[in-house]
Amino acid sequence: MTLFSARGLRLLSLPLALASLVVARAQQPETNAAPAPAATKPAAAPQVPVWEARLPDFSDAAYRYAVEQVFQKFEETSGHPIRPGKKKKVGLKIYADSGPGLATPFPLVRAVIESLEKRGYPRESIFLVGLNPLRLRLTGFLPSFATGISPFPGHQVFVLESGKFYDPAWFYDSPLPARFDPVTNERAVEAAAGGKNASTLEEDRKSFLATPLFLDADFWINLPVYTDHPVLGVNGALVNATLWNASNTFRFFKSPATAPAAVAEMAAIPELREGWAMTLVSLQLYQFIGGPYFNSLYTLSEPRLWASADPVLLDSLMLDRMNAARKRTGFPPIDDEETRMLDFAAQLGVGNRKVDGDAVRPIAP
Repeated sequence: MTLFSARGLRLLSLPLALASLVVARAQQPETNAAPAPAATKPAAAPQVPVWEARLPDFSDAAYRYAVEQVFQKFEETSGHPIRPGKKKKVGLKIYADSGPGLATPFPLVRAVIESLEKRGYPRESIFLVGLNPLRLRLTGFLPSFATGISPFPGHQVFVLESGKFYDPAWFYDSPLPARFDPVTNERAVEAAAGGKNASTLEEDRKSFLATPLFLDADFWINLPVYTDHPVLGVNGALVNATLWNASNTFRFFKSPATAPAAVAEMAAIPELREGWAMTLVSLQLYQFIGGPYFNSLYTLSEPRLWASADPVLLDSLMLDRMNAARKRTGFPPIDDEETRMLDFAAQLGVGNRKVDGDAVRPIAP
């Protein structure tokens, strides 16, 4: 796989890769273009910790205190206060794709919003981004048709599958596999084809990126929920920021060889990473087998809030937790072959896989 700049110049390459990435501004083709420079090895991601705040319970008050602790720690260690920039907006990438029972906790979202408001962001400048309209409504992020009451009044909820929040100039380009949706293909094809009845081969190979997070916001915060995944091993920070954050991504699940590489390359897009401030994940509920579909028989709960700028480290730590739970309950662990996504992402400088005793640092209450 190769990452390309807007002018098609090679930026870096990933051995054993299966597709190519194009993140391009629409432009007229250039003539007499200079040959692409030799690929350079991506810089390793800096070593950053996972900050842990304990939760006495899962109430709004407990989350407010924990999130504020995390924000203060990030400001202290980075030396940069969180405050409005030029765009004066912040995006929150929520997770609702396992359906009711396993979605980003509302108290966590409310706590993040409150901490951002304290730092100068008005309510209307903080928006939520989700993927599927039905699951967003079933999990309560969108108001029910019966009541019309929104759980987050004043905050826009951008539904990616509506097709309104993709920019045709920003896309991930992969020739294989062909367009594939295991549930229904017609709406996906129509969206990719701009309302036409069929899409072209060129359109089928593109996954359009959700641009509000990296074009419209000063920064954005990832709020995933963890499950295992039959193709990717771990469904968490990396996947919520990539495959659940773009169009035409079901096609990658057609083959276990393509999805891990697609996640890693999409997570390495410079524009996406530049504004990705942190990932906040509550361990209030996570699932260790049978995912990503919610099954309450295989869920665990811990009173912890984790935060880090390293999604690979977070996913690696949660992989260890899920494997420990599988071992206790007599299920086989998620093996190395199933977690190539983490290795690929580390190779591209997205984060670090090294898990040691100092990886998680508790924040003193």
